[in-house]
Amino acid sequence: MKRITVGLIGSGYAAELHCRGYRSISGVEVLLKSIVDLDIEKAKRGMKKFGFQNAFGDYQEILRDPEIDIVDICTPPESHLRIAREALAADKHVICEKPLTGYFMGGESGQTTGACSKRKMYHFVLKEMGAFQSVVDSSTKKFMYAENILYSPALLKAAEMIVSKKSRILFMQGEESLKGSSSPVAGLWEKTGGGSLIRIGSHPIGGILWLKKIQALARNESIGIESVVADTGQILNTLESEEKKYFSACPVDVEDIATLTITFTDKTKAQITAADIFLGGTRNYINIYTNDSSFKCNLTPTDQLETYFLDETRIEDIEIAEMLPTKIGWNKAFVSDEVIRGYTNQFQDFINAVVEDVEAVSNFEMARDITKVIYAAYISSEEGRRIYMEDISQ
Repeated sequence: MKRITVGLIGSGYAAELHCRGYRSISGVEVLLKSIVDLDIEKAKRGMKKFGFQNAFGDYQEILRDPEIDIVDICTPPESHLRIAREALAADKHVICEKPLTGYFMGGESGQTTGACSKRKMYHFVLKEMGAFQSVVDSSTKKFMYAENILYSPALLKAAEMIVSKKSRILFMQGEESLKGSSSPVAGLWEKTGGGSLIRIGSHPIGGILWLKKIQALARNESIGIESVVADTGQILNTLESEEKKYFSACPVDVEDIATLTITFTDKTKAQITAADIFLGGTRNYINIYTNDSSFKCNLTPTDQLETYFLDETRIEDIEIAEMLPTKIGWNKAFVSDEVIRGYTNQFQDFINAVVEDVEAVSNFEMARDITKVIYAAYISSEEGRRIYMEDISQ
């Protein structure tokens, strides 16, 4: 059996989701060799929890290891592009968490980063991605983008039927909303590249863009993005301390709510919501309406298992659902979460791409397109008008 050796950089929640995906790989032996975190004690805890052989405080240890085939990047967004570039230069395949990149420069004249011109941000990010594309194109190694929603069984099944019927998608609705983030830097633009839209809205955006791509291929059409209209804001900062005690979002110069409408070149549309003001766990879905069918792709919460508890005694360490503050009362529990949200299929595809030397479903092109849409949306919100992609492409 072929063996693939993995080195993982970062040991937070994303790393845990990735490691669950690796556990389900079939047909290939996956060796989790080394895990890295700037906090070496955190890395050691990750090593023990996930079954790595080594723990380091410097990711260069992974890049120097000739046995490591894949570098899996689960660090804060500001470091993604830099580490990915170094990993490809070290002749490693790369798996990169979302977002691919963003605008992380300091603000001007004492401003916060989030106050900078969004047009300036867009063109900076476009230039960064153009330079990185040259690195990807010239490398013999794979760049794989960890957008799990593309691999969720619900979306895959919907796509299979849309392709078979050659349906035309007329309208889509997507949302990911929750009560905030576990990351201590999620409220800072200079660390995350934006707020709820880039941090969680990237998932439904990615799924929607992929579905339109699948439709275009099935119908032998060319479909692009014509325009975006977006509105972003901060709601939590209007609340008193007591009113926001149940939320874990602390927006400094980023949005905690965003709505986005995408118009495609075939004049069909999609609407996306991304918010840090939703209590009750994580809400994540894509609804699809075509000329001859409708689909409701519900990722979380699902109705497979509903639980009712009067207390949390002896179940303190059992996860019921992401971002759920209590297990008391009725709750919709996650069942096989790594399968339902696409992590199992995603990592099987990534490993197969490396072993078989084929392109992964979620690759640089997907990462680039999602990022372009998000930063065009930030321009729209700042300027209060529709933004045509053709007008800002140069």
